Amino acid sequence: MLKPFRTVVTAALLTIATYGIAAEIRGDHPDTYTVKRGDTLWDIAGRFLKKPWLWPEIWQANPQVKNPHLIYPGDVLSLAYLGRVAVQEGPREEAPINAIPLAEIEPFLKNLRIVEEFDALPYVVGLEEDRLRSSLNQVAYIKGLADAQPGQRYAVVRPTQRYVSIDPARCCENSGRRPADLDFRGRSNILTEQLWTYQVAPKGGDFLGYELMQQTTGTISRGLVGDAEAATLLIDNSGREVRVGDRLIPVEAQPYDLQFIPHPPAQELQPGQAHVLAVADTLTSGGTRDVVALSVGARDGIDNGTVLSTWRDGSTEIDRVQAGLDRSPDAVSRSGKVKLPDEFAGHVMVFRTFDKISYGLVMDSVKPTRIGYELKHPDATY
Repeated sequence: MLKPFRTVVTAALLTIATYGIAAEIRGDHPDTYTVKRGDTLWDIAGRFLKKPWLWPEIWQANPQVKNPHLIYPGDVLSLAYLGRVAVQEGPREEAPINAIPLAEIEPFLKNLRIVEEFDALPYVVGLEEDRLRSSLNQVAYIKGLADAQPGQRYAVVRPTQRYVSIDPARCCENSGRRPADLDFRGRSNILTEQLWTYQVAPKGGDFLGYELMQQTTGTISRGLVGDAEAATLLIDNSGREVRVGDRLIPVEAQPYDLQFIPHPPAQELQPGQAHVLAVADTLTSGGTRDVVALSVGARDGIDNGTVLSTWRDGSTEIDRVQAGLDRSPDAVSRSGKVKLPDEFAGHVMVFRTFDKISYGLVMDSVKPTRIGYELKHPDATY
């Protein structure tokens, strides 16, 4: 059972100041609603609002709410009159409901980041007792940390993907393909099928960055001593196992925002501009609470909390009524084919943004979100 996202969304029900806003309220709303501990943006606001990500704008339109960031369990919200709102304060015995807090969604997030290159990073050159893998309370030996001092902490990361822009005409619904893993050096493995060839543009696509996945963390227990040419790292977290070739970066004190404010994109996305690049852990399809990599980032006006909808590109089918049932697709011209509508899959909220790529969490879905699906405004209807 997934834990709910605790949030201030119920305040969205407080502000119904204009007809345009009122039009977003579902017709079957009750006269009142009592705020409860654990109220969520996507479950509760979605129960009363047609577009739950619009709650910040609705707040701004309501002068009665003195501080929308301080809505408490027990507050009674009146929904009886579309032209005005009355708020009856409840007991102030519990902490206020805040925006979507990190603590509620962190279990679903993958500690991923995007870099332009990683060759210069220190790396694991060997493991305790010549193991193939090491884990909590075991040690790894690090090359490239000439100035390592005991007590310094590092995150152990692994290069997993090389992202390039994709060509929707060649990707990805029926190919059954997904990006290939990089090998222990972070290089494409020539011994495995180059699955990206089914997804990139004919000239190879634009390079977007390398993905690094955090495996665990460790503390330097010994620098370079004697004739040793590697520093010693004690693995201090029960994350993923460490292998030779994993890289090291300094531990980030706060890799994620403490809270997320859902909102539409700041600027319009052009048709065909943004797509799902991958689903975390190299899957091809993702559902609710799965992490997806997106081909847009800060340079495209995307920031943390941005909500986007995901769409399967409509198929192009032969008009067999006109062309005949036995015709091969290659033998039918464009005029004999019909472009079907795009199909809505779900909504994604961005939680970590880089320049050219961002990561999002699938918040709701009516069908799996797959590699190559297009990203659109959350209110898009086609």
